[in-house]
Amino acid sequence: MTTLIDKRGPSRRALLAGIGAAGALLVAGPAVMNPREAWGLEVTNLKPETMRTLIIMARDIYPHDRIPDRNYAVAMKPYETGASDPALKALVENGVATLDTLAQAKHGVPYADVGWEEQRVAILQQIEGGPFFEKVRGGLVVGLYNQEEVWPIFGYEGSSADKGGYIDRGFSDISWL
Repeated sequence: MTTLIDKRGPSRRALLAGIGAAGALLVAGPAVMNPREAWGLEVTNLKPETMRTLIIMARDIYPHDRIPDRNYAVAMKPYETGASDPALKALVENGVATLDTLAQAKHGVPYADVGWEEQRVAILQQIEGGPFFEKVRGGLVVGLYNQEEVWPIFGYEGSSADKGGYIDRGFSDISWL
């Protein structure tokens, strides 16, 4: 893949041309961007490529086609902000380096550039149970599913305690039972 970035950053033409070729997530300077969804995430403690890999890894661990990449980015942001801790930064950077090494050996490209989800999942299965994988997987449970924006996708209406509880609000709404 040709680089879209020079010293001034990507040109608009190169950025738009790369949207189809490079996939949804692009690294531009100290940021990860998704032009299709019109968002960007500034990265200051980790390498932008590391953050891109974390976002793709998150989607591979908990794949939901209806959840936008930005929600996976929000779930992975604590690893970027927490990377001011040298131990966490080393765990994340070394974990991503391991994923890239495994992907390079099997597919000739870094993990984030492996084209098929099932091939990336096979790579993840090789590190499953390790401290890096478990840290990311465990953080995703709260980081992804505790975002109010994704609740409607799963049919969750949020807390009912402040609205009188479920008995008076939706308890007997289901018609198929």
